[in-house]
Amino acid sequence: MKKFRSLLYLTIILTSSCATDYSRYSNRDLQYLVDPLIGTGFHGHTYPGPSAPHGQIQLSPDTHILGWEASSGYHYDDSTLYGFSLNHLSGTGIGDMGDFLFLPFTGPVNGVGKPVGELDHSLEKAELGLYQILLKPWNVQVQLTASERVGWQQYTFPQNAQAQVMLDLSHVLQPNWGHRLDSANFEMIDSFTIRAYRQTSGWAHYDPVWMYATFDHPIQEIILLKNKPTGDSLIPMTLKQKSLEVETVFLNFGPLQQPLNLKVSISNTSANGALINYKTLPSDLTFEGLRKKTQADWEEKLTAIEIFTPDSTVLKNFYTSLYHAHLAPILFSDADGTYRGLDQEIKQYETLNRFSAYSLWDVFRSWGPLMTILEPSSISSWCYDLLNHYREGGLLPKWPLQGNYTGTMVGYPAVAFFYDALQKDLIDSLSDEFLKAGLISSQWHPEFVEKHKGTRAERVMPLPIYYKENYDYIPYNKIPESVSYGLEMAFYDWCIAGMAQQLGEHEIHQKYLKKADAYRHYFDPSVGFMRGRHEDGFWEPNFDPSYSEHLNGPFVEGNSWQWTPFVLHDPQGLQELMGGAQAFGNWLDELFTTNSALSGANASMDITGLIGQYAHGNEPSHHVPYLYRWTDRPWKTNQILDTILYHFYQPTPEGIIGNEDCGQMSAWYILNAIGLYQMTPGKPTFFIGRPLVEEAKIKLVQGYFTIKVHGNSRTNKYLEKAKLNGVLLKEFSIDYSAIQPGGKLEIWMTDQYL
Repeated sequence: MKKFRSLLYLTIILTSSCATDYSRYSNRDLQYLVDPLIGTGFHGHTYPGPSAPHGQIQLSPDTHILGWEASSGYHYDDSTLYGFSLNHLSGTGIGDMGDFLFLPFTGPVNGVGKPVGELDHSLEKAELGLYQILLKPWNVQVQLTASERVGWQQYTFPQNAQAQVMLDLSHVLQPNWGHRLDSANFEMIDSFTIRAYRQTSGWAHYDPVWMYATFDHPIQEIILLKNKPTGDSLIPMTLKQKSLEVETVFLNFGPLQQPLNLKVSISNTSANGALINYKTLPSDLTFEGLRKKTQADWEEKLTAIEIFTPDSTVLKNFYTSLYHAHLAPILFSDADGTYRGLDQEIKQYETLNRFSAYSLWDVFRSWGPLMTILEPSSISSWCYDLLNHYREGGLLPKWPLQGNYTGTMVGYPAVAFFYDALQKDLIDSLSDEFLKAGLISSQWHPEFVEKHKGTRAERVMPLPIYYKENYDYIPYNKIPESVSYGLEMAFYDWCIAGMAQQLGEHEIHQKYLKKADAYRHYFDPSVGFMRGRHEDGFWEPNFDPSYSEHLNGPFVEGNSWQWTPFVLHDPQGLQELMGGAQAFGNWLDELFTTNSALSGANASMDITGLIGQYAHGNEPSHHVPYLYRWTDRPWKTNQILDTILYHFYQPTPEGIIGNEDCGQMSAWYILNAIGLYQMTPGKPTFFIGRPLVEEAKIKLVQGYFTIKVHGNSRTNKYLEKAKLNGVLLKEFSIDYSAIQPGGKLEIWMTDQYL
């Protein structure tokens, strides 16, 4: 797999045009430009099964259980298919969920273990709202679709075969990484209806889930599989038995002349919640009707940006990226607003929905700014939902999942989400409480650590905060990942300072503005890099900027090359540390041209998509091409963007160069493809970059904002001039406030850098 890690090893055929004229796709055809299989190979970690936008159900095949590539349950290189489970994560580096695995098969049940199907891509189809496969070796035609809260599975069995369905309650993703089943229960309601419950612990420490399911053919026989130390044991269950503690259930429907339809819903609150969610599906809706409805829901999201280009690769990448950008966060509350809070108490929203899978550390960078354009009202709702997380748990979440703190990733990134929304007038009340939540989450609270000791939630209040308060910087000899935490928290403290200034809190503003300068503590001018610093003040010895030690070195998922430029809030200050515009340009040139080899026996597997030592496959690098704007060679931004956009995004299973991370990788592509990028959340400035399209029309609440690109081509990658509403721009940037209905940005491209 190492051949994918560096641009030097990529062999890609770039398609700039094709025989089909894709430039004027009508809205109803956009669904054919989305390929859910994109990103399911390499380390993209996406899943191919159907889900409604931000849906509670992600009904998808599971082909991978162990290791990193099992994060979404599916990997394109696999040949086995374990079944179809109801919920999945998109593009993450850790796996969870995979609740209630169903597998149709034929023939008698035997005692030699669970049946396993075959994954044959020639018999597989994935598109918006539909996944289907002819499942070998039994020749069962499987079709899946999903509404916002209900998954629908349709199985067509061979004539005269015994139609069997396995329900595996013990199925978990990444059991070798600590994901386990704690308890499970199966209940027979009648010959058409079943319920089940299971509680797992893994990335989400406590994750109870209830299921409600109906079939349109009666169950003829039930056999239970009991796992025993001496071997598996099969036990018949009479239809009069109602509820049993069990891990695997086999349902026999006998020979069927018609397809078997299975409709299933889940809830994280109760059995009644699962029933409430099930009832959201109209009883007269057919499988095909639901598929078309879900496709229509996706069309509404896809038409948010209409692009024009003759390049089929750009079109497929773009609309698949829009699709991926609307999978997470996922609905967690039931249809009546009931949800399980971070305090594990059952609560109810009246006007909001509770969401799960907020990948905050990843998505504040590009996904958040994109959604402030496409869905400003959703950004507002998500901010208030995150504030309620703080109210329930006492601290802002980093990566909340299934009603749990996880403590995954760095610092307190929710404040970046808040500050950007505040700057764009998307938070209209409770501003003081947003600031208070940020302040509390940025300060050391040992009582929180003690309360959550031994769980992932403990790291929501990480030790680097303690050292930041007592040393001004985080000593590398005290704790791993010290430099990354220091740099990230300097940015988050800048966000808090900005919130305080906007609210007139002068003293807090000044205090946190000083904290935002802490990035300077990690810069060693003798080597020109950010570097680990000892508690006694001296630098970490034997410095190598290419060195990476996953989880135990001074950098998170990277090395000093990738983390030295992480000064989102003060690029001018970073330029000065580097020695001025020319020296900074030289440093960036070396970053993009130096040897891509990593040193260290345990280098992070997240370092992918390399151009020199720039790593596009991981989020800390995503702003770096725009840092050339603070050098004497700003045009090089466009050179790098051109390389990334055309080489690291392809319409293939391997076409995403690193973890997709709940829409972040896709959002970066979407913004840059239309020529805009907000480098710093909290500074509502969108830089004009290297657009791929001839025209983009962004749908706003009351009209369209249009981007028109003149003279664009593969050779014309540089900016010549730009106009906003007919007025020549002095700088290649616009403010968020300029993106208004009826507005027009015109960009002229050239093959000469200026």
